[in-house]
Amino acid sequence: MKKLAVLLLTASPALAASGPFVSLRNTDFVVLIGFLAFVGILVYMKVPGKLTGMLDARAIAIRAELDEAKALREEARALLSSYEKRQKEVVEQSDRIVAQAKEEAQTAARLAKEELQASIARRLASAQEQIASAEAAALRAVREQAVTLAVQAASEVLTRQMTAQGTAASIDAGIAQVDAKFH
Repeated sequence: MKKLAVLLLTASPALAASGPFVSLRNTDFVVLIGFLAFVGILVYMKVPGKLTGMLDARAIAIRAELDEAKALREEARALLSSYEKRQKEVVEQSDRIVAQAKEEAQTAARLAKEELQASIARRLASAQEQIASAEAAALRAVREQAVTLAVQAASEVLTRQMTAQGTAASIDAGIAQVDAKFH
């Protein structure tokens, strides 16, 4: 090995010249020896094994990343399908809620209309009762007024036609009538 190193150090491009191939003066031969020495040093230092190990490690890391990416993709697909399913359920539920709300609104409107009609009927009946009551009160008032006027007119007629003696006899007859009815 030492000889090879000395040989490489002494073999310089200035010494290389044209001539026989196996000569230090031939540049092609010197380049070949330098290349072989370089490859030999790389093999001696186990560089190809280290490169292979590094490449294998990198391949393993890439394979692991690919597997992880596949797993993440599958997980993302599962999440996406889950979210799509939930979205469909939410849309269906919201549609049901809207339909139910419309139905309840229609029912409430119908009930309000029925209650309004019933209220109008009650108020109409109440108004008719009040009118009937007012008519009855007016008739009563007219009768009472008529009775009062009739009594006053009869009183005036009787006072004009009656004398003191006739009045006393009329009172006695009235008392006798009352006494006969109560006993």
